[in-house]
Amino acid sequence: MGTSSAPTLTARVYDALRADVLAGRLAPGSRLRLVELAARFSVSQSVVREALARLSQQRLVVALPQQGFRVAPLSVEDLTRLTDARKQLEGLVLRLSVERGDVAWESAVVAAHHQLERTPMYTETGEPNEEWLASHEKFHAALLAGCGNVLLTELAEGLRESAALYRVWSVPIGHDYDRDLPQEHRELLAAVLDRDPDTAVELMHRHIQHTTDVLLSVADQYSATS
Repeated sequence: MGTSSAPTLTARVYDALRADVLAGRLAPGSRLRLVELAARFSVSQSVVREALARLSQQRLVVALPQQGFRVAPLSVEDLTRLTDARKQLEGLVLRLSVERGDVAWESAVVAAHHQLERTPMYTETGEPNEEWLASHEKFHAALLAGCGNVLLTELAEGLRESAALYRVWSVPIGHDYDRDLPQEHRELLAAVLDRDPDTAVELMHRHIQHTTDVLLSVADQYSATS
C-alpha cells in the first residue's frame, strides 16, 4: 500500500511546494530542508526528495552538492544578462515576424491574445492561475512564430523559458501590483497588426525590462537568504 501511494504523496508535496515557490511564500535562495518538509507534509524524506527533484527539472529549485536543495535564487547577474539577451533576440525575432508573417500568423496571434484576455490572472484564492500562465506563453510564442527561422525562434523561446520564474515573481516578490499587463499586451497586438516593427520591438523591450527593473529593486533583500 505504501508503494502504491508514493506517487500520490509525491504529487501532493510537489504541487504544494511549486505553489509556494511561484507565490513567493518560499523566498528566492532559501534552504529547503528535508527533515522540516517531511514533518510539514507528514511524509518520508524520500518523498520530499523526489518532489524537489521534479521541481529542479523545472528550474524552480536548485540541487547543491552536499547541501541539499534551495529555491532558485534571484540572481542579479543572471537576470541582467538574461534580460539583455532576451531583448536582443526576442526583438529581432519579433521584427522578422512582423515583416514576414502572413495572414495565418496574424490570425493565430489574434486568437492567442483573445484567449489571454479572457483568462483570469489569478485564482479565487489569489494564487497565480496556471491557465493564464499557459495562455501568456502561447501569446508570446504566437508573436514570434511568424519569424520564418525555426532556429531563431527556438533560441528565443529557450531564453523566455529561462526567465519564466522571474516573470512570475514580479508580483509576489517585486510587489508589482499596479502594472497593467493586459494593456501592454493590447498595445503589442496593435503594433503587430499595424505591421509596425519599430513600435512592436520597442514595446517588447519595455515589456521585458519592466519585470527586470521591478525585481532588481528588491534583489538586495534576497542576496543573503539562508
